[in-house]
Amino acid sequence: MMKRSSFPVATGLYVNYLLFGMFNIMLASHMSFLTEHLHTDQAGISLLVSAMGFGRLFTLYISGVLSDRYGRKPFIVAAGLLMAVFLVGIPLSPSFEMAIILAVLAGVANSFLDSGTYPALIEAFPQSSGSATVLVRGFISVGAAFLPLMIIFFMNHDIFYGFSFFLPALIFALNAIHLFKMKFPDMRVQSPKEPVGDTSVSSVEQTGKLETNDRSKPRFWQEGLCLILLGFTGPTLLYIVQLWLPTFGQQFIGMTESESLRLLVYYNVGSLISVFVLVIVLRKWVKPVHIILIYPCISLLAFGALLLFKSGAAAIICASVIGFSISGVLQLTLTVMSEFFSQRKGQITGFVYTATSLSYTIIPVFTGFLLKHSQISSVFMLAIIVNVLGIVLAVFVNFRYSLVFPASRKLSPKIVLDTK
Repeated sequence: MMKRSSFPVATGLYVNYLLFGMFNIMLASHMSFLTEHLHTDQAGISLLVSAMGFGRLFTLYISGVLSDRYGRKPFIVAAGLLMAVFLVGIPLSPSFEMAIILAVLAGVANSFLDSGTYPALIEAFPQSSGSATVLVRGFISVGAAFLPLMIIFFMNHDIFYGFSFFLPALIFALNAIHLFKMKFPDMRVQSPKEPVGDTSVSSVEQTGKLETNDRSKPRFWQEGLCLILLGFTGPTLLYIVQLWLPTFGQQFIGMTESESLRLLVYYNVGSLISVFVLVIVLRKWVKPVHIILIYPCISLLAFGALLLFKSGAAAIICASVIGFSISGVLQLTLTVMSEFFSQRKGQITGFVYTATSLSYTIIPVFTGFLLKHSQISSVFMLAIIVNVLGIVLAVFVNFRYSLVFPASRKLSPKIVLDTK
């Protein structure tokens, strides 16, 4: 049961992630405005996104360690304030160099937000942590779907584009003040026990395999490495879509700017629907390891159709299906990883999220380079290649899963869906 005393804190945490849904696509959604304001091109804007990934990559681990030591509140409050600074600063930035500095700070804010929020939710609702954390994905999707509509409204009424930055910045700051006044849950609260077994990374590194009662033993350098690589491929697809889908709509299909921004709305509606579908099907019918294979197969078909059928209607359908099939893959990858290696989950999570952060850092720069020297279709061809790689990795993980966990063994893994 959820503790009612934790609802005020949880509300503030969810508001942060609703705003983060806007924050996450803010630069891509203002591509044309920012290229003019900062005297750069689309590759330059993608470099800003990479700077955010750089800031996150190099502070993610340390922020998690410090959050365990000093508590969740300081980092969540600091994250909200830093994001407000970024959102106010970008439209007012006097130079591209200043925008880069602000983007790095935004990446730091992202790592602070993640390292504080997820533990806080688990500690607030220890008996239903899966339900508490799956809502984060839903709030991100709502915020990401709302932002393009707000931008279109401002465009139609000739309002300065910076107000779509300033409004979420104001709410971030007010919410940080609200959370600063709140009493956070006890960090000593323990979550319900996971399936046991000596499956630590250290034992894998020493012996090359693990001692369990299964027919086959989990091997870190096989399925473990494949799952870490899935921590790269999944976010790569997500970032390609979030960063370049509006550009694809304009340059490849011939949509207007407002029509192309609506593609992000359909994408996030599909993502939101996926959250609710996963909550239902994962309880009784399907295992997480199956979803990490089924979803990439669906997204591969959708990416292919997006390039094949050059029409607005097809783009809307494909954007919705892509949103549906990308959502939750990273988080379910973490869940499967914790099934194979049930001890020292923090270390395992660190490996996967390091791969994720590398994706956030490398892919925007690489796709910006592609776009500078080729057409937007080449970026989405890259998505297809990455998607195929993800399917190959997932096939191997499913094969190993069938050996390590025989069909007679019933597992009820705790599903923790995240945003990245």
